[in-house]
Amino acid sequence: MKLWGGRFTKPTDQLVEEFTASIHFDKKLAEEDIKGSLAHVKMLGACGIIPQKDADAIRKGLLSILADYKAGKIEFSVENEDVHMNIEKLLIERIGPVGGKLHTGRSRNDQVALDMHLYLRKETKRIIALLADVLDAIVNVAEANKDVIIPGYTHLQRAQPVLFAHHMLAYVGMFMRDAERMQDALKRIDIMPLGAGALAGTTFPIDRTMVAEELGFSRIYDNSMDAVSDRDFILEFLSAASILMMHLSRFCEELVLWSSTEFSFVELDDAYTTGSSIMPQKKNPDVAELIRGKTGRVYGNLFGLLTVLKSLPLAYNKDLQEDKEGMFDTVDTLKGSLALFAGMIRTMQVRRERLQQAVKQDFSNATDLADYLVRKGLPFRQAHEVIGRLVLYCIEHGKFLADLTLEEYRAHSDLFDEDCLQVIDIKQVVDARDVHGGTGSRRVEQALVQAKQSLADLHAWIEANLEA
Repeated sequence: MKLWGGRFTKPTDQLVEEFTASIHFDKKLAEEDIKGSLAHVKMLGACGIIPQKDADAIRKGLLSILADYKAGKIEFSVENEDVHMNIEKLLIERIGPVGGKLHTGRSRNDQVALDMHLYLRKETKRIIALLADVLDAIVNVAEANKDVIIPGYTHLQRAQPVLFAHHMLAYVGMFMRDAERMQDALKRIDIMPLGAGALAGTTFPIDRTMVAEELGFSRIYDNSMDAVSDRDFILEFLSAASILMMHLSRFCEELVLWSSTEFSFVELDDAYTTGSSIMPQKKNPDVAELIRGKTGRVYGNLFGLLTVLKSLPLAYNKDLQEDKEGMFDTVDTLKGSLALFAGMIRTMQVRRERLQQAVKQDFSNATDLADYLVRKGLPFRQAHEVIGRLVLYCIEHGKFLADLTLEEYRAHSDLFDEDCLQVIDIKQVVDARDVHGGTGSRRVEQALVQAKQSLADLHAWIEANLEA
């Protein structure tokens, strides 16, 4: 007999049971469901809505179910549809009809909303902690190689040389914003929906503030219909997760390129690469490629839920059952990707000699020659044209700018003096960008100090907020 089956005259069709059941995925909410029920029954007893002895019996029963669940002794049934009904049915079996009093003053609608708020609050904090580990790894590899210069690219063409640390710190900026987005999303996750009932509240004199304090929520939904139908907090998390995965995918794309024979800028550790079943020489960057690929499924989870919610009338609709699998999958994907990525960066070897060679075999110092002519009084557009012709001359003669003689320079402009050769020295080119946010050594050193301070602040936040 269904716990809601009083008005029905025939059993649910087997296909309907299988189609509508969510227990095979929402069982992940079991601990949150029991935690929410413990807070709810404590309030029911304190407010005199049910006798205290009944509240104590329910609490004892819930704790025994929780212990058995953690020990792997609980088997859930599709017949009982979802995690909420399964746990309530188990409770009644263990302590008798008094277990049915647990559901006084609440609905599965506000109950499931509570479970998801609790789950996502916990997991978002864990994701922020994993993101901090990634940031630690990036900052460490940046500092260990802060004297290394690499080619900088636009359009995947050589542009201007930059410090390797400067390139790494660009990702630190991205991932710090991701951490901020996750922290900001927590403000909307940290709202308590329980007490909204099915959609209109309850006739029982419940104390929602007591339950919120018991569960550590900072706010309560002010509107019962909003409380049971709101999935903005999941959308916001999925959006932040999509941006984070996009940043990971960009970094992974560069690792795939950089570890190729054509680039050979870095070597990924054997622990984070795989071989070929037919080609014995291969060392494939599979982890980087798979993280890059998994970005698409996280995007899909975001668009899937957006589509579920499109045009959905108030308040609760069964469509909202589709809110969980994408959320669970995104949490698992993020946690796995971040953990692997941190290890991959931490063990990555930067090929200094190859990079030193690479920055001498291009025209990425050309802009500095144009700037040189500007300082001599030539308008930038004319200077740009002069250096363009100079580069063409080099290409036609198989040379680079550093290979030219002063006579060759002066053949293109009589403004060139001997000091022009100093201007195109790669270290000079890098250090000349001595502006806030630039790649100059002094500025990058300052940026590393700032990154470490920001990371220290993030770790302090995690220590104060991470849930067990």
